[in-house]
Amino acid sequence: MSKLDLVQLGYLASGILFILGLKGLTRPRTAVRGNQLGACGMLVAIIAVLFDSDVHLGLILAGVIVGGGIGTFMAVRVQMTEMPQLVALFNGFGGGASALIPAAIIAATGSAGADGAQSLASGLSAFIGGVTLTGSSIAFAKLQGLKWGDIRVPKQVALNGVLTAVAVLLLTVCTVSADSTIAFWGLLAISLVLGATFVSPIGGADMPVVIALLNSLSGLAAAATGFVLVPQNNALIIAGSLVGASGLILTGIMCKAMNRSLFDVLFKQFGGTGDGVKADDVYAGKIKSTSAEELAMLLESAGRVIFVPGYGMAVSQAQHAVRELTNVMEKNGTEVLFGIHPVAGRMPGHMNVLLAEADIDYAKLMDLDTVNPLFKQTDVAIVIGANDVVNPLARDDKSSPIYGMPILDADQARTVVIVKRSLSPGFAGIPNPLFALDNALMFFDDAKKAMADTAAALKE
Repeated sequence: MSKLDLVQLGYLASGILFILGLKGLTRPRTAVRGNQLGACGMLVAIIAVLFDSDVHLGLILAGVIVGGGIGTFMAVRVQMTEMPQLVALFNGFGGGASALIPAAIIAATGSAGADGAQSLASGLSAFIGGVTLTGSSIAFAKLQGLKWGDIRVPKQVALNGVLTAVAVLLLTVCTVSADSTIAFWGLLAISLVLGATFVSPIGGADMPVVIALLNSLSGLAAAATGFVLVPQNNALIIAGSLVGASGLILTGIMCKAMNRSLFDVLFKQFGGTGDGVKADDVYAGKIKSTSAEELAMLLESAGRVIFVPGYGMAVSQAQHAVRELTNVMEKNGTEVLFGIHPVAGRMPGHMNVLLAEADIDYAKLMDLDTVNPLFKQTDVAIVIGANDVVNPLARDDKSSPIYGMPILDADQARTVVIVKRSLSPGFAGIPNPLFALDNALMFFDDAKKAMADTAAALKE
């Protein structure tokens, strides 16, 4: 068996491991094994690349040490509330790496490719990678609350249209022209501008969709880069295609969960306009407050309790206090479940990650379709920091900007306790009639403190 055959066999093995790893990630019980299989696949791919090409091992080793050190430092230091920001950065780094490969080849050889197909791959890799790099950077800034995440320019949608049209023209030139280096550098520059101007107008409520889309783009950029290399890197093509496809599927799931099309997410602001129902009209004289002691009395006799977590739980780092309260209730014979909305938090799966960190059994985490029929037979629903995903207006008011968005039917529980610091609205910017219902109690406090105090009161 020749060296080339061994390399291609290595690429095939890594591709199979990537597929098996991705399959494992679809279920909580097999997620760890899936992650390990994916890591093994990457190791096999790296070894195959080292055999496939003439590389400078010293530079490779230096890159591994520096990159591994930075990655380890970031992973250890990042808080769970900042995990969406870290994912956004990883997407951007992936896109930037993909854009740098054809740029380095062109800088070294003066050519975008040996033929039109390779030139097209170089252009796509640079364009998609550049958009992903700056777009992910803006997403990071938005999630981190940095001012430069809200860069706005006049006629921004029209500008994006012009930039996209010019990019398509330059991509065509890259494909048909033998001397297309100028077009390539112009395409790369436009992609960097377009990524920033494309993401900056998108609101925070749509960030889960945007992160999923940028994840998909980073995969597509990597797949295109696989065609740029000579000989082509099949492992990179397979891995990039898997990431691109899974990211697009996840983007569709997120859009469905918000009852919004991808076009609306990218070009229309999500939320109220200020012309709808006022908060004073919804809440005036109807808000009933509760305390840890009163909530403990409710939970003492409850047969079933369902938690509905939201971003407020992440901000207060309340997941460990929630687990403590869950343990106390289960010792008393109460069934405890968790209703997870697909877009709760700042990224897909945000609440699942937080609860898993607190060692809460994945079997207790239920998706929207599974948990909604159970609310009518639930004694207490505890909403922690969630807002729009439990807003009855989405179900009942056709004039509401969130009408049609699937929600968790927490209002149908016998008693609903909403843990929030205030009556402030969610990302949609509209009041929530749930807070004023006859069966609703507001627990105004930090979520972590509220859950810890309730657990202590219930123990007594």
